[in-house]
Amino acid sequence: MKILVIGGGGREHALVWRLRRSTGVEKIWCAPGNGGIANAAECIPINISSLIEMVNIVERLHPDLTVIGPELPLVLGLADELRSRGFAVVGPGKEAARLEGSKVYAKEFLARHAIPTAKMYGVFEDVTAARAALDRVGWPLVIKADGLCAGKGVLVTSSRAEAEEFIERAMVRGEFGEAGRRILLEEGLAGQELSYIVLTDGKRVIPMAPARDYKRAFDGGLGPNTGGMGAYSDDNLLPAELEERINRDVVQPTISGLAADGLDYRGFLYFGLMITADGPKVLEYNCRLGDPETQAIVLRMDFDLAEFLMAAAMGDLRSRTAKWKSAASCYVVLAAGGYPEKPRIGAEILGLDRIRESEGLVVFHSGTLRENDKYYVCGGRILGVGGSGVSVREARRLCYDNISNIASAGCRFRRDIGVAPEAVLSATAESRRD
Repeated sequence: MKILVIGGGGREHALVWRLRRSTGVEKIWCAPGNGGIANAAECIPINISSLIEMVNIVERLHPDLTVIGPELPLVLGLADELRSRGFAVVGPGKEAARLEGSKVYAKEFLARHAIPTAKMYGVFEDVTAARAALDRVGWPLVIKADGLCAGKGVLVTSSRAEAEEFIERAMVRGEFGEAGRRILLEEGLAGQELSYIVLTDGKRVIPMAPARDYKRAFDGGLGPNTGGMGAYSDDNLLPAELEERINRDVVQPTISGLAADGLDYRGFLYFGLMITADGPKVLEYNCRLGDPETQAIVLRMDFDLAEFLMAAAMGDLRSRTAKWKSAASCYVVLAAGGYPEKPRIGAEILGLDRIRESEGLVVFHSGTLRENDKYYVCGGRILGVGGSGVSVREARRLCYDNISNIASAGCRFRRDIGVAPEAVLSATAESRRD
């Protein structure tokens, strides 16, 4: 099997790493890839915002399977274009990808199919109306830019001043571009956050190992939202009774809702959940694997990923059951100075030669550029270290013992990944109301 992975982040590096361990895989390309992926696959320069360019690459390479990693190619309709040409693809079509591409569309889908989620106060395209609505909402409050913002278009706050500032940034200053021209306001939920990801052929689902990510920039859940600063995976995250309820109340109604809406969904579907006192509620959908959850999850895979992905692409997962290693895993992100607002790029990355990688200790690159035998920072999230162990404590110790060997000017990492769960909102958030 020859496989093309679209994307160039840590998630795609993790996919390439796992696919190389599939018995039937002969060749892997990654477009555009990054400095680290180049050691494991043939990287092909490409602009993933250009639909024509991506289609042309697939037509030229003619892979047996194309796996679309990031959200942008999905929202642009790459999966539709490729399937219309007879290619096997992992990833939903353009209409289904609106579940991630538009927060408003996702809320309408959730309401239409009676799937539990946070109460919505309204959708606004006028800044004056959005500001006025702050007089009528409950606190804490969640404000979301409608479109794709690389994980940075959400504010959770109990401060009216912060809310007004975010509305100004999105709707007046245009910091999120067209994605922020329309915003929605919804209630803040108290509870614990959980990432629940499935692989589906449109009818059947294969659950991935449970994972929890850390979105805030700094220790203790402080600072701005990021694309993700780390994650861990452990079976204790998800008791059997809770998983049964998530499947009954959220997953199956979503799969049935997609079918009822005439959408043929083949690929990964990510449920960003808040586990509240009333049960699981959907915070967001992603139409692909999460990053950095993927990096923690692949360390626990004990099945042939390429075989499962091809089966999903062909619409025939049948009775397959994924096997998982009992060990826990942890993944810690090394970020550039200034991330997420203004990451500083260009510095050399030192210390990678001190990491002795193995099946249970891996470095996944995100924003790196390789020149000769040296690596340089070219993105906000530079790379991450993933480790596995008999417990989360052992896995995180392995990560931190090794990531401390890596250095680049101004870079930093959170030191509490895997220690304390980070909820989107804590039950004490109400006390911080202005």
